Amino acid sequence: MSQVHFISFDGSRRSVEAHIGENLMRAATDNAVPGIDGDCGGQCACATCHVFVSAPWAERLPVMQKNENDILEFTNERSGSSRLACQIIMSTELDGIEVHMPEGQH
Repeated sequence: MSQVHFISFDGSRRSVEAHIGENLMRAATDNAVPGIDGDCGGQCACATCHVFVSAPWAERLPVMQKNENDILEFTNERSGSSRLACQIIMSTELDGIEVHMPEGQH
């Protein structure tokens, strides 16, 4: 098991354990992390698991695929560090990752 730290818009922090191979959206929803809805169940079809991933963690992620980029176009708060938690697969290299959540999931 590895640790994921979800930091909400107001700065509150929620740390959960995630299995290697599990996506961060599932780790959040399985642990009732507020602010991650995962409405599409991890199918990369909505943006209700939008997170911000900054350095050094962002450099450890695979390149964003076109479908993820397209879905993120619909978010109100997209930034250069935006990703979908359903597309971030937990690995040993990501143990301790911190992701920040936007004010709302739209």
